[in-house]
Parts: sequence; structure tokens; C-alpha cells
Amino acid sequence: AELFGVARARRRRPAPAGQPSGRPPGSAASRPGCAGAAAAAGTGGQAPAPAPAAAAEVEDANANAPPPGVVMVDLMGAPGTRWGLGTRLAQAFLAAAAIGFMASTDDFSEVTAFRLLVTAEALQCLWSLALAAVDVYALLVKRAFRTPRATTIYSIGDWVTGALTFAAASGSAGITILINDDLMMCSENHCPSFMASTSMAFFTWFAIAPSCLFNLMTAVYRVQRA
Repeated sequence: AELFGVARARRRRPAPAGQPSGRPPGSAASRPGCAGAAAAAGTGGQAPAPAPAAAAEVEDANANAPPPGVVMVDLMGAPGTRWGLGTRLAQAFLAAAAIGFMASTDDFSEVTAFRLLVTAEALQCLWSLALAAVDVYALLVKRAFRTPRATTIYSIGDWVTGALTFAAASGSAGITILINDDLMMCSENHCPSFMASTSMAFFTWFAIAPSCLFNLMTAVYRVQRA
């Protein structure tokens, strides 16, 4: 009887402070990290879903991203860049030089090809100076005017002025060769000035050729992306 009384007293002894009754101190429920592990196990080990705002931002970024395999960077000589500004200034300088050499003679107006060269180079000089001013403004405000409409205008203007410059230079070269080699009349004419003006016209065309190609590629790219 005394043994049974001691056993009953031990069973009725209260649990120590800080320890839940009926659970051993090393049980899983008493550990601090078990609640988070149980919650993670209940969700199948998956990360929590992103917030709606974050998901919307990710979708917008994916929508504005270029298609895979297409990388479009600023080409050297493109409008709104330092190289583009330098190219425009070179075009204007060479065109002005061609006009100056031709205007130094007093009889160039008697030949149609020489008048065409002066007209074409004057148009080229004005066009290049206008686009140079646009490039300066774009560099100052740090903004490139490369919308589909702007790039199309750049491309058309460059191709028109480039074609006129090349045609005028070719015609002037033919007349100069005729006077120098066939007629042998250089002593009576200003052949050195004619040759210098024709050379400057060809150099102007060489300077505008990169702008024609770059603006054409940019215009096609912008129109496709529009």
C-alpha cells in the first residue's frame, strides 16, 4: 500500500515552471523553429506568391523588352550622337569648300554641270547644317530624336541630297576631263579650280554615304518596332 501511495504521489506531482504539462522538454512542439517548419511543410516547400504590384511590374518589363536575338544599339554616326554631329559638320565644310572653289571662277555659270554642282552643294550644306543644329540640341537635352517619322525624314533627305551631290560631281568631273584632255583648253579656263571643286564634291558624297546607310537602317528598325 505504501508503494502504491508513493507511485500515485509521483504521478500527481506538478510540472516544472516553463515546461508545458504532459510534453517532454525535447518534443517538437516546444522548439521555437518548428512552427515555421510546419508551415513550410504544409505549403509543400514552395515560395510565397509575389505581391500583385510586383507581378505587374515584371509583366510590364517583359512586355517592353526587345524580342530575343535582337540587339539595337546606337550606331556610330547615328543622329543625336557626337559622331553624327561630326559627320554633319564635315559634310557642310566640304560642300562649302566645293562652292568656294567653283565660285572663285567667273565663267562657271556658262556650264550647266557646274551650275548644278553649286546648287547641289548649297542644298547639301544647308541640309547638313540643319541636322547639325538638331544634333547639338539633342546632345544638350540628352534626348535622341529617333521616332519613326524623324528617322524616315532623315533617311529621305540624306538619300536625296546624296544623289544630287553624286550626280553633280560626276557631271562636273566629265566636263573637267573634256576641257583638260580632249579640248586641251585648260590654259584658257580655270581647270585647277574646277578640279578642286569637283574633288570636294566627291569628298562630300563620301562623307554623306555613312549617314545614308545608318539612317536607312535606323528608319527600317523604328518602323518595324512601331
